[in-house]
Amino acid sequence: MQRLNEPAGRYADLDRYYQGKQPLAFLSPEAKTALGNRFGVMASNVPRLAVTALAERLRITGFSGDGRLWSDWIRNDLDQTSGVAHREALLLGDSFVIVWADRSGRPLVSVESARQVSVLTDPGTREIIAGIKRWEDQAANQTHAILYLPDRLVRLRAEQTGAVATGFKIVDEIPNPIGSVPLVNLRNSDRILADWGTSEIDDLKPLVDGANKILVDMLTTSEYVGRPRRWATGIELTEEPVLDEDGDPVLDDGEPVMRETNPIPEGNRAMISEQADAKFGQLAAADLGGYEAAMRVLTSQIMAVSTLPAHYLGTLTDTPPSADALRAAEASLTARAEARQHMFGRSWEQVAKLMIAVRDGRDPGGINDIRVQWADAATRSVAQEADAVVKLFQAGLLTREYALAKLGYAEDEIRKVVGDPLQEVY
Repeated sequence: MQRLNEPAGRYADLDRYYQGKQPLAFLSPEAKTALGNRFGVMASNVPRLAVTALAERLRITGFSGDGRLWSDWIRNDLDQTSGVAHREALLLGDSFVIVWADRSGRPLVSVESARQVSVLTDPGTREIIAGIKRWEDQAANQTHAILYLPDRLVRLRAEQTGAVATGFKIVDEIPNPIGSVPLVNLRNSDRILADWGTSEIDDLKPLVDGANKILVDMLTTSEYVGRPRRWATGIELTEEPVLDEDGDPVLDDGEPVMRETNPIPEGNRAMISEQADAKFGQLAAADLGGYEAAMRVLTSQIMAVSTLPAHYLGTLTDTPPSADALRAAEASLTARAEARQHMFGRSWEQVAKLMIAVRDGRDPGGINDIRVQWADAATRSVAQEADAVVKLFQAGLLTREYALAKLGYAEDEIRKVVGDPLQEVY
């Protein structure tokens, strides 16, 4: 539970950036006074774009090694919730999957957030040796937890909300027939020995803060000096009484307090004066081009750090890019997505092994022939992909089943097309 509590502050900060609700940084006190509360939540939500741009390229299309696994996958809605697990891992650095059995003995799989689940690993083998899930029941004013161990599951409860590590009592214990902790960690990290995963937006946070500051400065400038201001000389100011909250004049020694005001309201389109020496003029508007140049520098840094191409960030050119140019611009993002597929693939294979162990009563350590299949992370049109696959199939380099899987068909869809028992794709 201490390990579960430790990154809570970091997760809250990452979540604020993901939602675009982080406080403004690099803002001077003068600008805060001028703005008041008008631009208090100004944010260009690049962090959400960086996460979703990767997550949408991480789509599982099937598994090889077990023909019945995909039906259990669909029944648990993992074709939808697996994307949630990817987004949580890309944002927070970690997400989790719990595998157990329902009342009928079928595999029951749930995707869990790192805010509620944490694990302990063996420092030698890096295998999970214990895990815990903690959640609150506001209606009953209780905090619940389940301790997952290789040989048993322990249910805990505290008769209060907000319990973090104390006040829990054992409610129930049930044996764990799987023989291993039914928890799988999806970790977004290229450092195996790191204590926690890394977020895709950690490096983006200072750059996004700078971009938001430039946007606020630009809007502040536009508000005060972005449009031409008029001036006039040689005109006497008018006086009007100062009124209180009830609309009555404020008195001082029995006399109303007066203040000088502009005789020509700012909203008047025409300015008229009866005085012969009156002069009128107009100040030049402020040039906002400097803000555009600053945003271009920050945008280029954001593109370099996040591998987001220019057309994802709204950087437009006079000449529309071709389809090949767009794919070339997305090459770095595609490579990062493929790296995440390899990283998360091992975790999903472990989930699949636990599902088979629950379904068949087998030891998950003895299941070694499960492989996860991913949709292509590159952006290609259907016609291009189909043309390439058909040519490989006609050349005899691909089987019919593998060609359909290459086109993104799921296992149940391939069975309907082929019309006979599905062969092994790998």
